[in-house]
Amino acid sequence: MTYTNFTVETDADGIALVTWDMPDRSMNVFTLEVMNELEKIIGQVVADASIKGAVIASGKETFSGGADLTMLQEMLGRFHAEKAKDAERAAKLLFDGVGRMGGLWRKLETSGKPWVSAINGTCMGGAFEMSLACHGRVAADSDKVKMGLPEVKVGLFPGAGGTQRVPRLTDQQQALQMLTSGQQLSPQKAKAMGLIHEIAPADRLIDAAKAMIRNGLKPVAPWDEKGFKLPGGPIYSVAGANLWPPAIAILRRETYGNYPAAAAILKCVYEGLLVPFDTGLRIEQRYFTEIMQTREAAAMIRSLFVSLQELNKGARRPAGVPETKFKKIGVLGAGFMGAGIAYVTAKAGIPVVLLDRDMDAAAKGKAHSDSLISDQVRKGRAKPEDKDRLLSLITPTADYADLAGCDLVVEAVFEDSGIKKDATEKAEAVLKPAAVFASNTSTIPITSLAKNSARPKNFIGIHFFSPVDKMMLVEIILGKKTGDKALATAIDFVRAIKKTPIVVNDTRGFYVNRCVLRYMSEAYKMLIEGVPAAMIENAAKAAGMPVGPLALTDETAIDLAQKIMKQTMRDLGDKAVDPKQMTLINTLVDTHGRFGRKNGKGFYDYPQKPAKKKLWPGLKDLYRQLPPEKVDYEELKQRLLVTIALEAARVMEEGIVTDPREADVGSILAFGFAPFTGGVLSYIDGIGAKKFVKIAKGLQKKYGAEFKAPKLLLDMAEKGETFYERFDPYARSEAKKAA
Repeated sequence: MTYTNFTVETDADGIALVTWDMPDRSMNVFTLEVMNELEKIIGQVVADASIKGAVIASGKETFSGGADLTMLQEMLGRFHAEKAKDAERAAKLLFDGVGRMGGLWRKLETSGKPWVSAINGTCMGGAFEMSLACHGRVAADSDKVKMGLPEVKVGLFPGAGGTQRVPRLTDQQQALQMLTSGQQLSPQKAKAMGLIHEIAPADRLIDAAKAMIRNGLKPVAPWDEKGFKLPGGPIYSVAGANLWPPAIAILRRETYGNYPAAAAILKCVYEGLLVPFDTGLRIEQRYFTEIMQTREAAAMIRSLFVSLQELNKGARRPAGVPETKFKKIGVLGAGFMGAGIAYVTAKAGIPVVLLDRDMDAAAKGKAHSDSLISDQVRKGRAKPEDKDRLLSLITPTADYADLAGCDLVVEAVFEDSGIKKDATEKAEAVLKPAAVFASNTSTIPITSLAKNSARPKNFIGIHFFSPVDKMMLVEIILGKKTGDKALATAIDFVRAIKKTPIVVNDTRGFYVNRCVLRYMSEAYKMLIEGVPAAMIENAAKAAGMPVGPLALTDETAIDLAQKIMKQTMRDLGDKAVDPKQMTLINTLVDTHGRFGRKNGKGFYDYPQKPAKKKLWPGLKDLYRQLPPEKVDYEELKQRLLVTIALEAARVMEEGIVTDPREADVGSILAFGFAPFTGGVLSYIDGIGAKKFVKIAKGLQKKYGAEFKAPKLLLDMAEKGETFYERFDPYARSEAKKAA
């Protein structure tokens, strides 16, 4: 029997090697076709008396990333279409569809013949659930092997047996931590938890898997054997009593009730461990069907899986421009930002010239990379040879002539137009005509900086976020004269260093900073109104933001906020900044010397570790405090999200961002906008434009003009449109293909 995605070869010992190798895919993923073929293969193994057992392995460098979530999107689409005709039938179809994968793994598990999973690389989601259903699991002894069930990160949970098998293989505390966090496991950690049986040398992986079958592996799961006992004891035990109440409290503390899937995991584990295994699977299936229908799951799947993948693959890259294979990159400025850019470039295996005013400054920039990679080696995440290789790719210099031959130069010098002009002219003097020059400015419009260039078509903005090694988003900013070649090169570079690019048209603050400044500004207003600082920070976190606006200001520096506000007033006039907010910031910086985390004094005090930061007590003396019971906490949450969303809508109206995918993904990756909403525009779409405009008008009446809805939103409210309908990114993609 032949298959499209698998080959099946039986050796002399009667052991079938099932090799998964999808054509035209860089990674194996579960699709309907793959599951249909696997079902036939399971049937083939069971029916053929000469086959004693089977090993499932990957024909690629890695095992599998799990399910293709577009399959779930299609399932949901069919559900909603059917629901309009027959709600009961639609619910049953969705329930049956949800149970397909879990039912398949149970069929494998109870097939009567032993199955072993040979894990050679990334093994995530449904692929790890399939492995857990196998009677034996062997992982390669390699840093490339990572196992896990990350579904909670996209608004779902492991719904193909993961919530039932993991807590039956390891203790409930470790199981809950793994399932609710989406934690990735090394082979050593997985073995210590009891989730895999063996670790084998990578070149002996298949042999080790086959040996398990030859040595008499029982084709029965532990929970199917009489007398099976849960690791760590049953739910109703002393251990259970000590675990479950705090587990529920911790979940509430970490999620604020914003993630239904995380709560469903606890329900599945708790209820599933009280009943027989097959009943537990049924419970899991019911909860998964329920979670699939939530707004959070739909939004998170779209933004954090589908859109993120599309952008990472270059969805906004101009068609017809040959891909750039980078031989050499230049970075101007070896400060914290430039040094970080050099690090991620070298980490991607690209030679980089790091230039500063003198060799000492340039060498100091390279030392930053040494520090970062040494930390990785110390933590076991990199090897000494990785450090040597990375550092060998960074050449510190003070001589512009060393930039000759660079395909791309990224300027990351001080935020001063004169200094940037000098750096641009000196670099372009030695660059080849086809080279692209990029500025990492965060405040100065690219079009004005491009006036310093002799070739503005090859001038572009590439805006990194700090710290560069951790932040996954990069804004690519188009000047008025930026050409397709420069855009394509910039996207190629961002993809090469494994970050996510979004394309933004030129404006003050671009996209991300405009939204972030609104978030901070609203918090300043609240402080001035007398809202206790702790309520502001807690409301932000309860709304879904990872960091409160006052803490975020400290991280970016209060004196920087002061400089931005003063520059805005110089450029746009005194009315461009609220004078009360200017007074607040001036008081903190000039009167109290509170610059933020960098000097240990900001909205928070930063004592020496291990003590934790705490809000500066002096804040309550700056303004008369409102009694907490007089503050509408839910309204605080609403104000913080709505002010950001309105700015994002203005950005779309002005044509600064033109693709809703970029607005949503960018808002989550750059400043953590409430991920459960799917991003800033999905937040509006989820509420509905009409209802959102009504909310904005109510806030405008109470708190001022910054809550005024732009004409675009008013028009969308009238027509009942969503951003994804009005700015259809897929229509653009089809037009791009046709061109």
